[in-house]
Amino acid sequence: MNIAILSRNKELYSTKRLVEAATARGHDASIVNHTQCYMSIASHKPTIHLKGQEMTGVDAIIPRVGASVSFYGTAVVRQFEMMGVYSLNESVAITRSRDKLRALQLLSRRGVGLPVTGFANTPGDTEDLLKMAGGAPVVIKLLEGTQGVGVVLAETNKAAESVIEAFRGLKANFMVQEFIAEAGGADIRCFVIGDKVVAAMKRQGKEGEFRSNLHRGGSAMLIKITPEERSTAVRSAKIMGLNVAGVDLLRSNHGPVVMEVNSSPGLEGIEEATSSDVASMIIEFIEKNAKRGKTRTRGSG
Repeated sequence: MNIAILSRNKELYSTKRLVEAATARGHDASIVNHTQCYMSIASHKPTIHLKGQEMTGVDAIIPRVGASVSFYGTAVVRQFEMMGVYSLNESVAITRSRDKLRALQLLSRRGVGLPVTGFANTPGDTEDLLKMAGGAPVVIKLLEGTQGVGVVLAETNKAAESVIEAFRGLKANFMVQEFIAEAGGADIRCFVIGDKVVAAMKRQGKEGEFRSNLHRGGSAMLIKITPEERSTAVRSAKIMGLNVAGVDLLRSNHGPVVMEVNSSPGLEGIEEATSSDVASMIIEFIEKNAKRGKTRTRGSG
């Protein structure tokens, strides 16, 4: 099978591991910088080109589309889908999960546990917005933020009002969420492939840090998750339409709550913390499911 990994950086751990795993299982694996691809939007014959050559013979793609290039990256994925190429995660599902507000709305509609979240547009709504999230302390998040960037813990209502005022002054989209104090600065990353959690780790923020992101100095360790947490993670990935996802949960007093569903979860932290060969599991899933034209949306949506 000819598998293309859409990634802008061939040196990234996740990219290299996927190439290794695909090669070890007898496939041809190539790394394609999706930002350098260009497309011919033509009736009945959509094509993708790279460095002056038309890309042909690709059986499956693994999108590793960064948040900063979501618009163009998902357009490239959509073009591959229109060509009948199997995509591990489809363009519509990636777009859905990248829009944090839309993702929470979809999860909420299906009854998945979530932190109480407020979203507003006008400055006059600030007081009620804070009340809605249970009052300070609250977490204020930029909708476009990733890896803990643009996430602020406001410990008083006054501090929250100041942060909201600043974000509004920048014309940034943000949401206000209740702070789950009982989580103790830790979250659980569940790595979902298909209909099961194949690995799970607990990420703990460093001393004095409420964000548990490994990029911010957090640590990771193997954890045994409960049946409810397992079910919540799998359901969340399915609601987004993702075959592979990193689902981030917090343990709250009222059960697991979903913080985020990530369509391009990193492999380094989860493989090191759990000693699981997640990359090979991803390739195995493609082997079982990749068929020409099997993409459900065929580039729609």
